[in-house]
Amino acid sequence: MHLEPLTAVSPIDGRYRAQLNAAVEGDNVPRLDEYFSEYALIKYRVWVEIEYLLMLADCGFVVLTDTHRDQLVTIYKSFTLDDAKAVKAHEKITNHDVKAVEYFIKDRMDAWGLQEQREWVHFGLTSQDVNNTAVPMSWMHALNKELIPQLTELIQSLRELGIAWLSVPMLARTHGQPASPTRLGKEILVFVERLAKQVSALELLPTSGKFGGATGNFNAHHVAFPDFDWIDFGNRFLRDRLGIQRQQFTTQIENYDDLATQMDCLKRIGTILIDFCRDVWTYVSMDYFKQKIKAGEVGSSAMPHKVNPIDFENAEGNLGIANALWEHLASKLPVSRLQRDLTDSTVLRNIGVPFSHLVLSVRSIKRGLGKLVLNEALLEADLQRNWIVIAEAIQTVLRREKVPNPYEALKELTRGNHTVNQETFDRFIHGLDVKEEIKSELRTISPYNYTGISPKKIP
Repeated sequence: MHLEPLTAVSPIDGRYRAQLNAAVEGDNVPRLDEYFSEYALIKYRVWVEIEYLLMLADCGFVVLTDTHRDQLVTIYKSFTLDDAKAVKAHEKITNHDVKAVEYFIKDRMDAWGLQEQREWVHFGLTSQDVNNTAVPMSWMHALNKELIPQLTELIQSLRELGIAWLSVPMLARTHGQPASPTRLGKEILVFVERLAKQVSALELLPTSGKFGGATGNFNAHHVAFPDFDWIDFGNRFLRDRLGIQRQQFTTQIENYDDLATQMDCLKRIGTILIDFCRDVWTYVSMDYFKQKIKAGEVGSSAMPHKVNPIDFENAEGNLGIANALWEHLASKLPVSRLQRDLTDSTVLRNIGVPFSHLVLSVRSIKRGLGKLVLNEALLEADLQRNWIVIAEAIQTVLRREKVPNPYEALKELTRGNHTVNQETFDRFIHGLDVKEEIKSELRTISPYNYTGISPKKIP
């Protein structure tokens, strides 16, 4: 069958393609095929080759007029799908994808009367000088233009909810059991702090590439022009023209350590988001959150009443796939036999897959957050049913007052006792051998106000 969303094997190019690549009014929808498709890889290869040619011209190796420079830049700035098809037509003959890019550029140069300059295209380079700069560039652009803005928006949405719910008391649960009360907003801000820290770390991590000839030593460059500083040239080319760092000691391919570090960070972000999705899912199951109903939607083919937390479930599933792939990519890419084998090229073409699943997850979570409706009455009822949780508070105050064995006394009063309520504690406090002002202090403690403190600064 002809490839289209309904016939695609991968849901990234099938079921989810519209979410990833189609513009939605009022929404910042990424077009990930601009960074991770075969078209994108070809475009970024052309970009690298053109900028390399221009750098050679800046250093006096190639003579190019301003008009010719503008024409060359236009090749990658106005790169089209038809241009990519022209490259693929060359590849059918060469059976080599990077050499096909070289011939494509030379075709353009021939048409502009630049036959004498054409052999400076790909001068002294090996394929990985192009691939290991093109891929880091596309990766960096996808991070900075698509994923990080999406994560930043999600963090801001969570921050706003955390602030709005900061004073809402909620029964906490440790080991699934009632525990010292907390505040709903604070629990949201836990994830704000965790995510913000990881996104900040991600932004600080370097994006680097390899550029140094067939085995990383500028052999061909040096033998042709032994007096020229090619190392400085390579450093400046990647830094100033491509916006990435150059790895100084490499084999034929880049070391991939920086890329693996970034992937490990993305995996950590995914793990935090899985943790968040499971918490929200649990709160929904406890009825702490209701969900807004969308006309026409159904939650079950059999049970009409169902309103399922599908956005958080979908996000969790996609995050699991992304994390599994980040794990493989981060552990595989830095490993290559001797000066290179081809396994990195095979797996590197898949980096857009976990990236897409992660973006889908972020979008699902944002959509799910927009459907949540706080059921504050149930949170209050849950606290009312669990006066038992103030036992910690009372025994701690009694410790302060040097009352003997307060922990043991509260343990005897509360553990396994499912009838504990406010009156239970009133009777206990009444029978204490302490000053009346201490009893008054203890009587002010309730599940609604025993919620501790939080830093004043919102993460």
